[in-house]
Amino acid sequence: MAATLLAVVTALAIGHLLPELAAGLRQHGWYDNWLRWLNTQFPEDSLWRGRFGIALALVVPLLVTGLLQWALDQPLWGLVGLLFDIVVLFYCWGPRDLDVDVAAILDAPDAASRRAAAARLWPANGNVQLDGGALIEAVFRNALRRWFGVLFWFWVLGPFGALLYRLSVLAAERDEDMLAPETARGARIWLAVLEWPVTQLMTLSLALAGNFDAVVGAWRDLGKPSLMLCNDLLETAARASVRSEIAEEVADYTESGISASTALVEAFGELPELRDAISLVWRILVLWLALIALFVIAGWVG
Repeated sequence: MAATLLAVVTALAIGHLLPELAAGLRQHGWYDNWLRWLNTQFPEDSLWRGRFGIALALVVPLLVTGLLQWALDQPLWGLVGLLFDIVVLFYCWGPRDLDVDVAAILDAPDAASRRAAAARLWPANGNVQLDGGALIEAVFRNALRRWFGVLFWFWVLGPFGALLYRLSVLAAERDEDMLAPETARGARIWLAVLEWPVTQLMTLSLALAGNFDAVVGAWRDLGKPSLMLCNDLLETAARASVRSEIAEEVADYTESGISASTALVEAFGELPELRDAISLVWRILVLWLALIALFVIAGWVG
């Protein structure tokens, strides 16, 4: 637990202080080359081109990581293992720090610059949208895949889990020139399996750190679909929470005789949904880190 907390703080600190360095170190070209190599080695009717082909892409790097994790756990009272934990989590985090990208959107001087900055929140060649609902969903989708998915699986399985999640995301997001259609479909299903517990915990954390009634209302509106692998629970709950918080802030201002539009600008500035969404994501992360810290303290006391 202490290694988890230290590794997350290190990853966040480097991402904030040296964002270009962090993005430069978090390169995954080797994995793309690995996927292309697998494509050249296996025929059309092979396991690689089926729904379970993603297992072949994961097994070698994860086997190496698992062996290193086991071998480095004891030397020098675990210090080598701790360093390995930090390096792997830092590599799997991101690859760009989410709040840095959000700040670039908010600080953009014009519409063209804002759209260019917002493109970092969408997949390559994705349809960039600057309306409030789309920005909220983009922030939470990126929070899941840049921060919380990595953190959760690192917490559960250590460096092995962090790399498992990151490589699964990379495979699910790759173009058809790297993965056959069935392989890509299997990769997306596998990623949905990995993300299911994370989205449930993020939604619960959102209820605790944000507006509980708004999250519960969103859950009910979707027909309580929490057991489905692929659903919009987190995105729907995020939109409801953000809009509820903005409405409460505006109401506080309008009680003083300020118009709603003026109150919105004074409370949140431009793109109010984006500002509140990243604020909620930070609150969830602080809540998770506080929980990890409690486990660390309990371990020391025990």
